[in-house]
Amino acid sequence: MNVVDVEATCWPGSPPPGAAGEIIEIGLTVVDPVAGERVARHRILVRPVRSTVSAFCTELTGLTQAEVATGVSFAEACRLLAAEHRAGVRAWASWGDYDRNQFLRQCRATGTAYPFGRRHTNAKAVFTTAHGLRKRPGMAQALGIAGLPLEGRHHRGEDDAWNIAALVLHLAGRGDWPAPLGGEADGVR
Repeated sequence: MNVVDVEATCWPGSPPPGAAGEIIEIGLTVVDPVAGERVARHRILVRPVRSTVSAFCTELTGLTQAEVATGVSFAEACRLLAAEHRAGVRAWASWGDYDRNQFLRQCRATGTAYPFGRRHTNAKAVFTTAHGLRKRPGMAQALGIAGLPLEGRHHRGEDDAWNIAALVLHLAGRGDWPAPLGGEADGVR
């Protein structure tokens, strides 16, 4: 199973005229459902086309315009997800629906083929239900509730995917994941 977290260009308010939020980093952690462990972590830097990394975005993510300018195109990032990470075949999860929706928006806007399959699980919704919460917590808050450490830098795609994968394994260990972890029975969520 792939656990995915993206970072995108952002501003403290509305985007500047002509700019749009674009994916600048894709973090991906591979979870081995049989072993019940995180087995690999990956990072793909993506070069934005319609926007630049603001000072606000750098403060939040640590990513700079110079750093993401060395990244691959969005289309190449999607190709890498499909070819190297079996994104179209493996079940995948993210913390909320933002990541899935951002990919859908950006694929439509650029004419790029959507790299993922239909087996997506919103880990935030599963966590909220499993812990009997009324409000959906952010990832860092959920780690605290689960008694897990925050590893790395929050709002860094590679680190957030690693931490979300720990939450997925926490849920699976409690028997609260909606289907066998990464199995064929995972539903579209």
